[in-house]
Amino acid sequence: MNAVTTRGALLAALACVLVGGSFTANSVLGDYPYAGGQFLRYALACLLLVPLAGRGSAAKLRSLPPRGWARLALLAAVGMVGFNLAVLAAERTAEPAVPGVLVGCAPVVVAVLVPLQGGRRPRRAVLYGASAVAVGAFAVQGWGRTDGAGLAFSLCALVGEVGFAVLAVPVLRPLGPRLLSAAVCGVAAVESAAVGLLLDGSAWLRRPDGVEATALLWQAVVVTVIGFVCWYTGMQRIGAERATLFSGLIPVAAACTAPLVGTGSYGAAQAVGSALVGAGVALGSGALRVPVRLRRPRALPERAGTSPGGEPDVLTGTPDR
Repeated sequence: MNAVTTRGALLAALACVLVGGSFTANSVLGDYPYAGGQFLRYALACLLLVPLAGRGSAAKLRSLPPRGWARLALLAAVGMVGFNLAVLAAERTAEPAVPGVLVGCAPVVVAVLVPLQGGRRPRRAVLYGASAVAVGAFAVQGWGRTDGAGLAFSLCALVGEVGFAVLAVPVLRPLGPRLLSAAVCGVAAVESAAVGLLLDGSAWLRRPDGVEATALLWQAVVVTVIGFVCWYTGMQRIGAERATLFSGLIPVAAACTAPLVGTGSYGAAQAVGSALVGAGVALGSGALRVPVRLRRPRALPERAGTSPGGEPDVLTGTPDR
């Protein structure tokens, strides 16, 4: 990989590690109103992101067509509010491993879906790497305790993770990573408030206690402000297919941080799974080059610079596709 793609890969990896840590933070928010917590998170993140959006941000938002605003609303509803509410709901009756494993399958879905949307075939290296990432994610966290509701909400979390990447592609270029992050956080805050008022009425928002406030601050400042900008910057540089490979690091990070709050352990299975995730990411992102096969070119007429028999002095290799 060149310097640009390397930086993009590192940014995507950092973002997914931060999201993985948020799975553990979610475990202490089980008693806080779902929508109210997301409103506080995204509203604070939006306020912090607006000064970072840069000059001309208002003009860019005004020039965004209605289809673009609809895309932002859907991105916020599916990839942010829906994703987090699904994870929180899943962890009510399922261990954190269950949504973590299913979210780790997102690279396989994106590796197939994004190329098909563009009218091309999936890349074999990305697809193989995504499959290794998914298997590694399962090995890291196993299949924890769950019921039907926990499994259903975990599947919704998978849909949200896929949507967070796929739905952002058309609006990432005109807005840029920082303005896109600020805009979707503002939209997500409004959507969270609407969901809270609809489902919980006046009880949709309350003052968090010390532990809940710490978890919400972590989600707003670290996971959202830093994580979103890193994610969309990385995706802008390496594309949605390769960036989503790094979501396999989410269950790895969740497994590593779970022992800190006493909700899990890290052993041999987690180590093997982490290694498999790393290998899949390296293969699919291009860090591991596919071996090339040297082919002898066809015989050329004898001329200066060729060896007897008309064969060039140097053989060139072409990828074995």
